[in-house]
Amino acid sequence: MFNRNLKATLLCVVISFLNTVTLFAQNPSESSKKDSLVATEALIVKDHQQQQIDSLVKIQLEKELKTVVGDKKKTLELEKQLREIASKDSIRKIEQVKKIQALKKVTKGFPVVLKLDTLFYIYTGIGSFNAQERAGSITKRIENLYEDPFYSADSLAINQNEETYELTYKKTNIILSVANTDGLWLNKTNEALAKEYLGKIKEIIAKERKEYSLINWLKRIGLVLLIIIFLWLVIYGINRLFRRSAGLVSKYRSKYVNGLKLGTIKLFTPQHLEKVLLQLNNVVRIIVIILLVYLSLPLLFSIFPETEQWTGTLLQWILSPLSKGFNAIVNYLPDLVTVIVIYYIFKYVIRAVKYYFNEIRRGHIVINGFHKDWAIPTFNILRILLYAFMLVIVFPYLPGSKSAAFQGVSVFLGILISLGSSSAITNIVAGLVITYMRPFKVGDRVKIGDVVGDVLEKTMLVTRIKTIKNEDITVPNSTVLSSSTINYSTNTKEGGEGLILNYTMTLGYDIPWTTIHKLMLEAADRTEDVLKEPKPFILQTGLDDFYVSYQLNTYIKEANKQAVIYSNLYRNTLDVFNDAGVEILSPHYRAVRDGNPPAMPSNEN
Repeated sequence: MFNRNLKATLLCVVISFLNTVTLFAQNPSESSKKDSLVATEALIVKDHQQQQIDSLVKIQLEKELKTVVGDKKKTLELEKQLREIASKDSIRKIEQVKKIQALKKVTKGFPVVLKLDTLFYIYTGIGSFNAQERAGSITKRIENLYEDPFYSADSLAINQNEETYELTYKKTNIILSVANTDGLWLNKTNEALAKEYLGKIKEIIAKERKEYSLINWLKRIGLVLLIIIFLWLVIYGINRLFRRSAGLVSKYRSKYVNGLKLGTIKLFTPQHLEKVLLQLNNVVRIIVIILLVYLSLPLLFSIFPETEQWTGTLLQWILSPLSKGFNAIVNYLPDLVTVIVIYYIFKYVIRAVKYYFNEIRRGHIVINGFHKDWAIPTFNILRILLYAFMLVIVFPYLPGSKSAAFQGVSVFLGILISLGSSSAITNIVAGLVITYMRPFKVGDRVKIGDVVGDVLEKTMLVTRIKTIKNEDITVPNSTVLSSSTINYSTNTKEGGEGLILNYTMTLGYDIPWTTIHKLMLEAADRTEDVLKEPKPFILQTGLDDFYVSYQLNTYIKEANKQAVIYSNLYRNTLDVFNDAGVEILSPHYRAVRDGNPPAMPSNEN
């Protein structure tokens, strides 16, 4: 009789299994296009049902094993079948765990919530309900329990329906069902999982009812009012404090009567400095108030359960940037130390190079072929090269140097500098060439193109010249290099004979040249700043139709006084010739003597 009942039960399970297999055998072909997860769940269910069948078969075989005691052959056969079932069951469990683990990686759980608190997640469907619909339905039923004014936790119970466990309220209202797939998914028995869900539902309903009671609401409202009042008092105190600081700024205005200076540069006048300090005081006040109001919002939001979730978000908005900034600073400290070490190494190297070239400039160190006035320009070039080399070394250690944006900006600036500085680079190169060619020095009287004057300044880009009319003319170094340069001061310095000033005058053939030479030399001798040694000399430069050309050449050491010396020389020449009664025929002069007096000033005063 027992065997007959067992066979009937086994037959029902087999028929149910075959129906399930047939159903899921059709589903994979259809659902594989829509959802591969359904097919995997079906395999898990099939494995579980096969496990149930094997359990029944195992029970039957164990019963038969007890009845065949003494029949060795039958016993061995039954034991072999039991071992095969145990082996298959072990392999099936391992595969089942692997399939569930694979499903967990790609399957999204749907939360069952009450008042923003998550009780548990639903991962599998049941019947015609998928996981999402099932979670929504359970959530709705739990909300109905929470809103029931006559709710009683003792009315919640667990009922077993074959292998399914149902959570019911007052024995009629089903809250949720725990099926085999739920237990398999969480690796728990259906009974244990049902008890766990029951405990969570009771706990969360009790908690939420307590949280949202009238007394708690009144407490929360009172706490909010206290926080607002306290915040208002703090803001009031801050306003008074900053008004006091603004008054102190105006009160002690005389302390900064000279304004703010950076070295010799005046950054702010006293009035501007006072205005800036007052504006800064006001800006700091506003920032402090905004920060206090912002920090009070998470405190207010944390009081109410509905807004409690915003507390972390608001704090994160302000703490996250601060945390990232702090972490970035901490992480950058090793690179910062490296940058500082590199900077100080180059700083002292440049100091040593500067000291060396200053000694060359002072004449304490002499290098053959290296002029003293090359020392500072050469040092400046080396300093630029050393700083450029330092930047190349430091660049990888700068924050953000490896980012695409930083590199893009660097390339863009490089292109701009390359395209926009071609003329500047030309002038810089010309300035370097001029420096080492030494065509002139500051203070020399020069002629560059059509410009004549004294050199005021030489820079890497331009040369500034001051003319005798007090005109400041800026000449690009590229123009200086491409033009011919006349330096009037080179031979006037120590070791030079001096600059030769010359002018030409014409006189008639009737005057002996010796007389003319004597008079011209006398005029030179009377002229101030004309050197006695070397002596002036005269060249006869032409024998024209009506006159002879005489050129007076004199040496001077004051190249910057050429105009004055020329003027004095001309005046003295006129005086000497007039005193000697010699008529000057320069420029071209033609006269028919008909009794008219000679072209000379009379001696009558």
